[in-house]
Amino acid sequence: GAPDGGSLAGGGEAFGDRSLNQGLSVLVGLGLCVTMLGLGCAVELGQLGQQLRRPVGLLLALLGQFVAMPLLAFLLALIFALDEVAAVAVLLCGCCPGGNLSNLMSVLVDGDMNLSIIMTASSTLLALFLMPLCLWIYSRHWINTAVVQLLPLGAVSLTLGSTLLPIGLGVLIRYRHPRAADLMVKISLWSLLVTLVILFILTGTMLGPDLLAHIPASVYAIAVLMPLAGYALGYGLATVFKMPPHCRRTVSLETGCQNVQLCTAILKLTFPPELIGGMYMFPLLYALFQSAEAGLFVLVYKMYGRDAYKQDTLGEEEDTDISYKKLKEEEVADSSYGTVTTEEHNSIQMELTQTTL
Repeated sequence: GAPDGGSLAGGGEAFGDRSLNQGLSVLVGLGLCVTMLGLGCAVELGQLGQQLRRPVGLLLALLGQFVAMPLLAFLLALIFALDEVAAVAVLLCGCCPGGNLSNLMSVLVDGDMNLSIIMTASSTLLALFLMPLCLWIYSRHWINTAVVQLLPLGAVSLTLGSTLLPIGLGVLIRYRHPRAADLMVKISLWSLLVTLVILFILTGTMLGPDLLAHIPASVYAIAVLMPLAGYALGYGLATVFKMPPHCRRTVSLETGCQNVQLCTAILKLTFPPELIGGMYMFPLLYALFQSAEAGLFVLVYKMYGRDAYKQDTLGEEEDTDISYKKLKEEEVADSSYGTVTTEEHNSIQMELTQTTL
């Protein structure tokens, strides 16, 4: 698809409208800050310490976001014979950390919320080092092209580094003002939706109504297949780790949901517009399809999976009531997924001391 790549790159001329272009850059930057602040507000230091002692969530985030997804993006770019501009946009999206959409979806499928938040936060921190590395490794195939020779890995690292401040501020807000943190998490989820809608409208205004028609069918196909394959890979990965069903659903959503705000910000703020052109739209298309497919996942679960989940949780409660001592080893295993909170652990220990007395 070289001709396709040419027509897409040509879309960069439309970014000549300086005021709209600057407005778009500000919106992308602000949207990313609010998202990262919301992510920080969702992290509790106690949970973080627990996960660092038994880092299953950290390991799954590493394997899902920086092994499975970049490789998937690379293979799809090769299979569909994308031109270098489209390939870089797809690779960039594949190398991004997890997005906070997965946290919301995990709640809707009765997933493990602690695991979801820890995976999103740890993949975002790991991205500081691993995202530029993955981009460098997988872009070698297109090394002789201008877009890869000018790949701004330093600027990508700088953009990633700038996200640490709002994340750190969010963690501090959660520690000092938990109620304000809860509100901020809700605001960040709504801002994600609003920002994506405004980005679609502004980009459509700048690049013209023919933009979507100029994007090759292969790029649409990847935007549909990539999140779907990501969800399947995540579920498979959690199954290999012998995780319980609610954790499998969580890891599945975490792996397929990418941080599209970060991807959009990197494409918009670090690449010359005449170089990246219409491929700036790819993360927005990915966001559209990852949301639709996650919504379908939730719908299928609500219709067919919820009864099975209730039976599982009932069974677990009955087992715990019969004899906690017998299941002590299993409880330790469960806490590695972040499912047993400190309060629950303490209350169980109190019950144990009472029974022994």
